[in-house]
Amino acid sequence: MSHRSHRALPFVFSLAYLTCSHKYGSMGKVKTTLEIPDHIFRRAKSAAAERGIPLREFVTEAMKEKLAADAKTDEKPWVKHMGKLRHLHRETERINRLIEKDFEKIDVEIWH
Repeated sequence: MSHRSHRALPFVFSLAYLTCSHKYGSMGKVKTTLEIPDHIFRRAKSAAAERGIPLREFVTEAMKEKLAADAKTDEKPWVKHMGKLRHLHRETERINRLIEKDFEKIDVEIWH
């Protein structure tokens, strides 16, 4: 055994009952093993307990949500950036008014 403490090792657990599709149709449930950092495992286990659901159900829901969110942003990658410059809206309006006002002026030297 290594000299590292038990806490330094990632927690390994088996995840069962994921439903997934395959090119030949539904494979039903799949049993797999994942390596998860200890602090994330403890948070997930606690969150599942608070909801009164098994950890495998919590992980399945989390994976479905992540895959759905990724699919949405993959369709339109620009969507994830929408609204991030909202705080500049007033400044943009102010600048546009200044530009409009300046373009209304006629530069006599250019036009004569």
